Amino acid sequence: MSLAVGDKIIFKIQRFSSDTDKKEHYEDYEVEYRKDGMMILDGLNQIRWEQDGTLSYRRSCREGVCGSDGMNINGVNMVSCMTHISDLKSSVITIRPLPGFPIVKDLVCDMTDFFNKYYVVKPYLVEKTPPPGEERLQSIEDRNKLNGIYECILCACCSSSCPSYWADPDYLGPSALINAARFVLDSRDEGKDERLDILNDKHGVWRCHTITNCIPACPKELNPTKAIAELQQTIVSRKY
Repeated sequence: MSLAVGDKIIFKIQRFSSDTDKKEHYEDYEVEYRKDGMMILDGLNQIRWEQDGTLSYRRSCREGVCGSDGMNINGVNMVSCMTHISDLKSSVITIRPLPGFPIVKDLVCDMTDFFNKYYVVKPYLVEKTPPPGEERLQSIEDRNKLNGIYECILCACCSSSCPSYWADPDYLGPSALINAARFVLDSRDEGKDERLDILNDKHGVWRCHTITNCIPACPKELNPTKAIAELQQTIVSRKY
């Protein structure tokens, strides 16, 4: 389906309020395709600002950096500010909150557990030696090892796509684990052993069953499965 400026699209949006509703339901909204390159977020803003001010969703930077607007669009987890309406090639677009998370209202999920698991892996440089008095230098080769893992925007699309994450409420999930890999592989970090001790657990790297749902769900085209495999190899090589 090709779209032209002025065409109408239906947004079928799942609605729910934890305060008033017993179950979810869908409401249809007509969205005008007003410009080439129009994003799903533009359509949601059009609905909220012009039709229904009660519609709730998260958004912030509009640049694919903050990761706040992750949602399920036509059955696939995406970030709304990076998803072109025209790419979906559909006159009806179904939008739901990210699966696997408690719903607060409409497209807004409770992300408390997701971020708690992120904090567990110590997502920061651990320093044990005194600061050198200047920046901690890193070779180009060591810096390049971080490419493909540091770009995570914490949108939760990967974890929400993971059946292991749905099945095991204690599983750290692909998002937390790829962020752990970002620091385990950083030559400047001095917390590798303590971080690997956390990850070497049945709810850590060994809960991943390489289903790989996380890979197509990532809006930054990262590969959490590969990062988790590298963590597993690092743990095994450390032991033996």
